[in-house]
Amino acid sequence: MEYVILQPQKFSFFMKKGDYVSVLDDVISGIVTEIDKTEVTIETSDGFPMTFPENELVVMNDTIDDRALFSRDVSEVISEKTIKKNKNTKRVKPKERVLPPMVVDLHIHQLVPKSKGLSNYEMLNIQMDTAKRQLEFAINKRIQRLVFIHGVGEGVLRSELEFLLNRYENIQFYDADFQKYGRGATEVYIFQSKTPS
Repeated sequence: MEYVILQPQKFSFFMKKGDYVSVLDDVISGIVTEIDKTEVTIETSDGFPMTFPENELVVMNDTIDDRALFSRDVSEVISEKTIKKNKNTKRVKPKERVLPPMVVDLHIHQLVPKSKGLSNYEMLNIQMDTAKRQLEFAINKRIQRLVFIHGVGEGVLRSELEFLLNRYENIQFYDADFQKYGRGATEVYIFQSKTPS
């Protein structure tokens, strides 16, 4: 393997104001703004003045012409970096900011892979265990609204669900939105404080 050492192509030990220079042992370069005996002040590409001993700088005028970078307007650079905002963004009204409710479907075919062979009692227990587990989850995660879809049927699941919900003090329940869920759904509102206000 052959190594090639790259060095500045044309450099000069005689610097003058306006020369483009690089620091030997650092990744800093800039334009000479002031020369005071052996000290040279440069303006970096970020616009910061820095002072170095003359023997630590190399003139790079003919290798790279970066003066165009320094002459760019700051507002031009900032406008390139900023993200253009979409003027047509829709403003959300406070009432529409409410998160959608967590929906729990208690139909037995949604809860178990096969319901064949299960008695009505076993199915009701699975449904009520799911309802209680999901209600506890919503309370612990501070989810404010919860909808249980129980269906119409004979009303056994609905009455058991109401019995369960009556055991909690920090919730209020009522029929869910008819247009969205039909007649067989109950919406639960969970108060974030311990007592309803």
